[in-house]
Amino acid sequence: MGRRPQPHIKDRLLDACADYALAHGLPDRLEPLATATGTSARMLIYHFGTRDALLRAVLGHARQRQLDTFGDLLRARPDEPYIATLDRAWTSITGLEGRPYLQMFGQLRESAAQQLWPDFRHTATTDWLGPLEDGLRSIGRPELATLVLAVIRGLLMDLDATADTTRTDRAFRDFLDFLAAGEHLPSGDGSAAHRSQAPAGSSTTSTDTTSGT
Repeated sequence: MGRRPQPHIKDRLLDACADYALAHGLPDRLEPLATATGTSARMLIYHFGTRDALLRAVLGHARQRQLDTFGDLLRARPDEPYIATLDRAWTSITGLEGRPYLQMFGQLRESAAQQLWPDFRHTATTDWLGPLEDGLRSIGRPELATLVLAVIRGLLMDLDATADTTRTDRAFRDFLDFLAAGEHLPSGDGSAAHRSQAPAGSSTTSTDTTSGT
């Protein structure tokens, strides 16, 4: 009789594989994961079925860690203004705690890695809208979640491309100052009204940029 799968062993292997992938990136082969877990490629296949199934499990496990970590960072706290919460969250997301997640999931923008999680770019966007809406509700502006998320994602893409921490940090804090100052940010209705009043012959252009981070 064949051995029955042992969930506790599989969970331990998955934890170790996720640790490796966050530290070194998602490998193309099973051997680095086998070495990191102290087992063999054959045993990994035994527990997970196929190489791609293992890599998808690793991505899903790491993603859940990220959701737990970043979700807590974005959670409103009764003893802290939400602008300060966003400032602290940005520092953690772009620092040693958050960088491994950004690097790992940045791989999913590449064509080969995208096949492991084809709808990741959509999921990576919508996952954060709820936590941001909840947090921004504490200052009465839940409708700004999409705007705040767009600023964060855009600056993360900038940081990934340029590694210019000083400039991107300053830009994000300038944006937080804008929020804190209570500027009249346009709502969806206000923007529509503004466009409807644009001079005849003028045009507007919309650009949609999506990142897998």
